[in-house]
Amino acid sequence: MKAEYINPFLESAQTVIEQVVQIRPSTGAVSVKDIKFVEQYIWIHIGVNGQMNGNIIFGLKEDVALKMISAMMGGYAISELDEMGKSAISELSNMISGNASTIMYNQGMTVDITPPRIVEMAQAAGFESSKAIAVPLIIDGIGELDIQVVVS
Repeated sequence: MKAEYINPFLESAQTVIEQVVQIRPSTGAVSVKDIKFVEQYIWIHIGVNGQMNGNIIFGLKEDVALKMISAMMGGYAISELDEMGKSAISELSNMISGNASTIMYNQGMTVDITPPRIVEMAQAAGFESSKAIAVPLIIDGIGELDIQVVVS
């Protein structure tokens, strides 16, 4: 498992979040952990194929997702995660992953990404127990967005 696989996603996430939320996130400690789906979280899965094969999983608490969506919508208060909100948070993960793909391409690695998929139940994710390289992004006033990279 190569830790450098997460760097393009971190770089991309910091840039994209700063652009759409107007806050530059800081990074927490890099760790290797078991993928664990917990309740009251929103999980967005994106597959990666090519010179890197694996999965990117973005995880955030529901209240953090609502704050993030509100910030993306110019401060309009969001109180529930409806279809529009799910679409917005999925698009954020898509923007991060697409930008990370471009960073990888510029580093000489060709990858394709799958469309984002919100995972509401661990069983629906189709993941077996595996290790992920994980880093939390801390967004002041909003909360944490976990990025987990699983390379197969």
